[in-house]
Amino acid sequence: MSAEEIANKLWNLCNVLRDDGVTYHQYLNELTYILFLKLSDVKGFSEHIPEEYRWKKFVDEHDNAEAFAKYREFLVTVSSKTTSDSIKEIYTDAATSLRKPVNFRTLVQAIDKLDWYEEDDRDVMGDIYESLLEKNAGEKKSGAGQYFTPRPLINIMVDLMVPKVGERWNDPAAGTFGFMISADFYLKNKTNDYFKLTDKERKFQEEEAFSGVELVGDAHRLALMNARLHGMESRIYRNDTLTEFGKTLKNFDGVLANPPFGTKQGGERPTRDDFTFPTANKQLNFLQHIYRSLKKDGKARAAVVLPDNVLFEDGDGQKIRRDLMDKCNLHTILRLPTGIFYAAGVKTNVLFFTRGKTETGNTKQVWFYDMRTNAPSYGKRTPFEEKAFADFVKAYTGGITIDQVETNYDGTKKKKKRAKINDERWQSISVETIAKKNYSLDLGLIADSSLTNSDDLDEPIDIAKQALQELEAITKELNAMIKELQ
Repeated sequence: MSAEEIANKLWNLCNVLRDDGVTYHQYLNELTYILFLKLSDVKGFSEHIPEEYRWKKFVDEHDNAEAFAKYREFLVTVSSKTTSDSIKEIYTDAATSLRKPVNFRTLVQAIDKLDWYEEDDRDVMGDIYESLLEKNAGEKKSGAGQYFTPRPLINIMVDLMVPKVGERWNDPAAGTFGFMISADFYLKNKTNDYFKLTDKERKFQEEEAFSGVELVGDAHRLALMNARLHGMESRIYRNDTLTEFGKTLKNFDGVLANPPFGTKQGGERPTRDDFTFPTANKQLNFLQHIYRSLKKDGKARAAVVLPDNVLFEDGDGQKIRRDLMDKCNLHTILRLPTGIFYAAGVKTNVLFFTRGKTETGNTKQVWFYDMRTNAPSYGKRTPFEEKAFADFVKAYTGGITIDQVETNYDGTKKKKKRAKINDERWQSISVETIAKKNYSLDLGLIADSSLTNSDDLDEPIDIAKQALQELEAITKELNAMIKELQ
């Protein structure tokens, strides 16, 4: 059975629980608890689960009420009984949303019948789980879209950042850990699943190369599960990057992130004392944190998803953008199309920058690519896929195609090659011009063909006459329909 088939079967089980009042998001949490038990059996790490709570005990228990009681007991006690840090974290504050014992039994039996053994590769297990995360994010009722960045966007950002073995990467707003998992997969492809590395290098990649921080408990649990299923023993902290804890996150070679939108609760400013420009705007604070967390070696780099307001907000926003362009080379801004995120109508961008060795004057020019204007509106009818980035990738790399970027791109951004790209969506704006616009980065959009040129408009009187004629025609048709219905 393929990974996608298994994922679909698992997701369809949610229908079983609708009469139990379980939401999609609650279901995914529940599935995470139960799946981990099953996978501990499939993967051979059941020794970390107390014997009385191992998978077979639930499968063989035919009394629904007894099985459910044992499951609830397991959720409450396993963190104190296991020797595994991963299991402790996944089941921290765990509680079931199920109310009917028969529904728990239905889930256990259905999961046990799936043919997992043909899919015993850890990465495939991870693919199954990520498919479930994506399905959950796509359900508007679940409210989980805020934790999920579309996979095509993640992969392109990783390809263009070009992670290297031995580097330390971080996501300060990790969600379900998608960025770091993609970066890990990128390097595994280049190193034969790390088998080309020494034991010391492999251990570093599995345990230290990738890290993250996530504040929300449910999202943190999903991130832990996601990482473990992809063979990653990464440290994922449950904490708030915008508190004093965030000061410990520093000296990274790279950052990939999609920080949460909005302001801190109650309009509060961050509790960190190291921000030069503290503000209630979460994205601006995360942006400050990210460029401050990079090594000052001229090589450390970041790609960050940010909403439009970050590009033009006055006051602290202006000061932070200027500080960013001083400390870093903000070399590229990608204006993303609408409809690619699960939060409808959000206009976003990706900022690509490299930390300089000095504190001033690192940005000389910013290249903008507009994927938003005169572009398709993505949704269920027009799926968002990696191929949508083909022209942008060619412009960013100075000529390398999207099919070759993962294998042939080394991360360099040569001005002459970029300048030779002939694409109306691709343009360079000097830092002097940006400074004259109060350091606004709300630039780089092309003319919208959907907007009518005023020179082409008829005289107002003619426009009014035409509208009246159309209205009269519509009225006539409606009256005819009413007459037929009477």
